[in-house]
Amino acid sequence: MQEIYEQNIEIDKLREECGVFGIYDFDGNDVASTIYYGLFALQHRGQESCGIAVSDTRGPKGQVQSYKGMGLVQEVFTEGGLSGMKGDIGVGHVRYSTAGASTRENAQPLVLNYIKGTLALAHNGNLINAPELREELSYGGAIFQTTIDSEVIAYHIARERVTAATAEEAVAGAMKKLKGAYSLVVMSPRKLMGARDPYGFKPLCIGKRDNAYILVSESCALDTIGAEFVRDVLPGEIVTITGDGIHSDTRMCIPKEKQARCIFEYIYFARPDSCIDGVNVYQSRIMAGRFLAMDSPVEADLVVGVPESGNAAALGYSLQSGVPYGTAFVKNGYVGRTFIKPKQSSRESSVRVKLNVLKDAVKDKRIIMIDDSIVRGTTSDRIVSMLKEAGAAEVHVRVSSPPFLWPCYFGTDVPAREQLIAYERTVEEVREMIGADSLGYLKLERLEEMADGLPICKGCFTGKYPMEPPKEDIRGSYEK
Repeated sequence: MQEIYEQNIEIDKLREECGVFGIYDFDGNDVASTIYYGLFALQHRGQESCGIAVSDTRGPKGQVQSYKGMGLVQEVFTEGGLSGMKGDIGVGHVRYSTAGASTRENAQPLVLNYIKGTLALAHNGNLINAPELREELSYGGAIFQTTIDSEVIAYHIARERVTAATAEEAVAGAMKKLKGAYSLVVMSPRKLMGARDPYGFKPLCIGKRDNAYILVSESCALDTIGAEFVRDVLPGEIVTITGDGIHSDTRMCIPKEKQARCIFEYIYFARPDSCIDGVNVYQSRIMAGRFLAMDSPVEADLVVGVPESGNAAALGYSLQSGVPYGTAFVKNGYVGRTFIKPKQSSRESSVRVKLNVLKDAVKDKRIIMIDDSIVRGTTSDRIVSMLKEAGAAEVHVRVSSPPFLWPCYFGTDVPAREQLIAYERTVEEVREMIGADSLGYLKLERLEEMADGLPICKGCFTGKYPMEPPKEDIRGSYEK
C-alpha cells in the first residue's frame, strides 16, 4: 500500500505555525479575492490548511460566510467559490501545526456565534498556558470543537465581551490572561482588530490600499495586493479599525528591552522581500552570510546556498570572502504538500525529489554550502552526500544560525532536545555525522547585529527564555 506523506518534503526544516490576514474596505467592496491573494503571498508560513471568513458591515449583524480546507490556497479555493463570498470585512489564515493535529477541524479562521454576535479569529503563535486556560473554560461548560490554542483565545475574547463595553476591550481583557506568542486578527460585525503579544514574538503590520486597511503577518503580502505599508503593530499593541479609522491601545506594551522577537523570522521564516519591525529580511540574511565569512573562513572555489533561505546568506558569504557565488541546486517548485512517500527500500529520497545537483557546477570544486539551520541533521547529510556524489572535491557547511540545543514553546517546531543533532555533541561530532569537510555555525553574539539591535528571543540556542517555559513539553497535548 502506498504511503501518503502529509508533511512538506523538507522534513528536517523548521516550520512556522501560521500566517494571518485581515482587511476592512470602507468603500464596501468585496474583500474575499483580496484575502485570497494575500494568503497566496503568505503560503510559505503554512501549507497544511487555509481559510477565509467575510462579513458585510452594512448587513445584518452576525452573518459570516466562511470556508476552509486542507491544502494549499490554490487547492482549497476556486474562483467560483470566492465570488460567492460577499462582504467588505474579512480575515484569512494559512496554517502549519505545531500544536493541534493537522485536520480540517483545526483549520482557521475560527468563527464563533455567541450572545454578543459573531467573532472570527485567525492566530499565529503558541500559548504556553493554553492547557490551564482550556481546563478553566471546560469547567465553565465550554465545549471545544478543535485541539488548537486559537480556540482558547477566541473563547476568552467572547467571554470577556459579555461584560466589556467594546470588542477591543474584550481583546485587551483576554490578552491579560494569555502567556506566550500570538499575533491575532479578529473580526467582529463592525470592526477589524489586530493584536500582538507584548514580547513581539510574531510579526504583524498595517497596510492601506485606497480606502481599505489591512492587517497582515508580513509586508510582502501588501506588495502582492498593491497596498502600501503603513507601519508595524507594536509588541503589546491592540489596533482597532472601524469606519472612523485606526485606533491604537498600547496599555499592554512592555519596555523595549524586555521584548523578544523570534530571530527565525529573519533567518528563515519570513519571505526575503518582507520588512519586519523596520529590519529588511533580505539584508539580515546577507549580513548573516558576511558574519559567517568573517568568523568561519575557508578556502574554496564556490559558495552555494540550499534553496531558498540559504541563498541570500550564501551571497553575503561571497561578498565578504570574495569566493564566487553560484548555483549548485535545482529546486522542483511543483512538489505539493502531499506526495507518495518513497519506501525505505527504494532509491528515491524525499530530498532528491525536491532538490537536484548541477553536476557541472560542482565537479572537482571545493564547495561552501550555506544552510539556515541544522535541526536533526537528517537532511544535511543527504545534501552533503549529493554534492560529493556529483563530484565535489570538498564540501564545507556553514549554518546561518547557532546550534539548536533547546526546544521552542512559542510557535516554532524546534523538537525535544534529544532529537536535536547538536544536543550533547561537539561541532566536530556533528560534522562527522553529516559528512562535511568542515562545519561552522553563526556565533550567538551575531544575532542582535543581524536583527539590527532589536531585542530577540534566543531560547532555542541558550535555554534562556523571555518568560518561564512550561515544566513539560505541552505541544500537541490536547491529543494525548
